[in-house]
This record gives sequence, structure tokens and C-alpha cells, in this order.
Amino acid sequence: MLGAFSRALGLRRSEEISEVAGSVSDVSDERREGAFERVVRALNTGVILIDERRRIEFVNDAAAALFGFDVERAIGAHVLSAIPNIELERRIEEAFSGEASIAPLTVTSVEGNRIHAVSVVPLDSGSGAPRGAVVIAEDRTEAGRLDRARTELISNVSHELRTPLSSIKLMLETVIASADQETADLFVPQALAQVDRLATLVEKLLDQARSESGVLRLRLQDCDIEAVAKPIVASFEAHAAAKNIRLRLLASRPVRVEADPDRLAQVFVNLVDNAIRHTPEGGTVTVELDAAGGDAIARVRDTGSGIPFRDLPHVFDRFYVVDRSRARSSSGAGLGLSIVKQIVDAHGGTITAESRLGKGTTFTLSLPILHLGSAR
Repeated sequence: MLGAFSRALGLRRSEEISEVAGSVSDVSDERREGAFERVVRALNTGVILIDERRRIEFVNDAAAALFGFDVERAIGAHVLSAIPNIELERRIEEAFSGEASIAPLTVTSVEGNRIHAVSVVPLDSGSGAPRGAVVIAEDRTEAGRLDRARTELISNVSHELRTPLSSIKLMLETVIASADQETADLFVPQALAQVDRLATLVEKLLDQARSESGVLRLRLQDCDIEAVAKPIVASFEAHAAAKNIRLRLLASRPVRVEADPDRLAQVFVNLVDNAIRHTPEGGTVTVELDAAGGDAIARVRDTGSGIPFRDLPHVFDRFYVVDRSRARSSSGAGLGLSIVKQIVDAHGGTITAESRLGKGTTFTLSLPILHLGSAR
């Protein structure tokens, strides 16, 4: 079994398999067989050995976890009773015809569909006809999700960049073609606004890259959370008034935290901007500041459209956008809330979201208190 196992596992060409080969290369055949089996059992890669009757002869814990069955019950059972998958059955039969395969396999579980990278390799009996097959599996669900996220990022960022660039080009061409000062007065400010939009998007992308690389530096200092939030709220008053939205800041008492005021301001900018963008005319956005249980609490409430229940767990995920068409009309790239969470996490705090569809959303930020003042 050792030689066949080694050749089959070698098809994966992973560092883990290389370590297996090295760990058993300097011992006797009998000891090598036992050592090899012990190491295979400990692998994070799933391994299943199937005999000529299509029954499971050997399986490690990793394979049982990937496919969702019990190791002891699986030994001696038909492989399809442990893994009822038609595609896997076809590939096992191909292996008994001498054909190896390496391809993704979709496996349905109570948690939903998962994607495994699965190799099915014939075991050579020495007489030409395979005496069995080895199934080697690795969970690639997360890798697939990241690939989709990267594809979505490229598509979304390309759109976000192309739209303002096209607008800037068109407006500047109009100004150049016209000697009229009135035309310049009309289009130059609009072009500058689009440049600001591009700069904001680039800064968000840079912040995301910094946070993921662990270089999101904080300049911590003693600061009053109201002193940070107040100018941010004030800066959105004109925008809120233009949409006939009531924007309020309610501070129950002075609360001081150890934080980077610039990063904390960035959190309020993202949350208030997000609330105003998703609140219809005549609605209300409220920023509440208080303290509870040794933490500074900041809540940003809106009476907006709300977040669907299925989307709520993902609002802080990178590049996740609840409504893609709405996001594109409002410059959303699915980065703002992800960056907010990165900043809050870096401060040792927490942030949560609650929402009722059609009724509004509340984001609650919690940071450790440095000093609590008297209630007003």
C-alpha cells in the first residue's frame, strides 16, 4: 500500500506531502508502512482508500470532516453510502479503468454547498488492473469565495473608476472646446467633485490594503468621543438638509477614550454617510453617544430602507454590497463598513448592526472607556 499511496499523494505536490515522504524515508519497509499510515492519518488533506469492491479500506479524520461522516462507521462501508455523490462515483469508476482525475467536486452539506479539490487515483496492483483507488480531497470553498471576491472587486472598482473618469474627460473637453467662462464655471467644479470621488475610492482601497497587511497604524491619545463626532455630524448637515433628512447628535455625558481621533473620525464619516445615503427624504439620522458597562457607546440610527436579513451577517465583509445597483449610483464599493470594522477592531472595540427591512438600521460601536464624565 505504501508505494501506491506515495505515488497517489505525490500527485498533490504539496509541502505537506513532501514532509510525509521525508519522515518515512530512512526506516525499514514494515516500520515505514506504519509510520506512513500514522502521518497520513494526521494530514489536513483528506485521504480515502477504496478497495476493489468499492468499499472504504482506510480513511483519515480530515476526509471524514470534509465529507461529513464517522470514521469508524465508514470503514468497510460502500464509498457511496458515506459520500452519496454521483460525480464522485463516476470518477471512482474511471479510476478503476485506470484513469486518474483531478477536478473540483461540489459537496452538499447542512451548511450549504462546499467546493473540494478532489483527486481520484487508481492503485496499481502490479498486474495492470487497479486493485483500488485513492480519493484525496482539500476544502477549497474559502479559496473559491476569495477568487469570486477578487473578480467582483475588479469589476466593481473598474466601474467605479471608469464612471468618474469618463465624466471628468467629457466635462474638461467641453470646457476646452468653449471659450465661455460660464461653461467653465459650470463644469470645472463638477470635474473637481468627481476627482474627490476618485480620491476617496483610492483612499478606501489603500486603507483596506493597510489593514489586511497589519500596518494600519494608530496614533492613540486621550480624546473626547463627542469632540470627534460633533464636527463630522456638522459637516453632513448641508447634505442631510438637501435631502430633507433630520440629522441629530445626542450626547448623554462626556466620555473619553484612548483612540486615534483621525481614525475614529473616519468611522463616524463612514457610518453617517452610509446612513444618509440609505435614508429617504423626510427621514431621520441620529448619532447617540453614551456609556454602558465600562464601554463608550456610539450608535448611528437611521429610518432608511434597512438591510435584508440574509445580508445582515455580511455587511462588514470586504467588497460586500447589499444592493449593487444602488451602490453604484451612490459611489459604494463595498469597502466602507469593512474599513470601519478594521479600525474598530484595531482599537480593541466591537461594532454590530441591527436592521428591520423598511424600518431602518442601527450600527452600534463600543470602545473601552478611558474616563467617564458627569451625566448632563
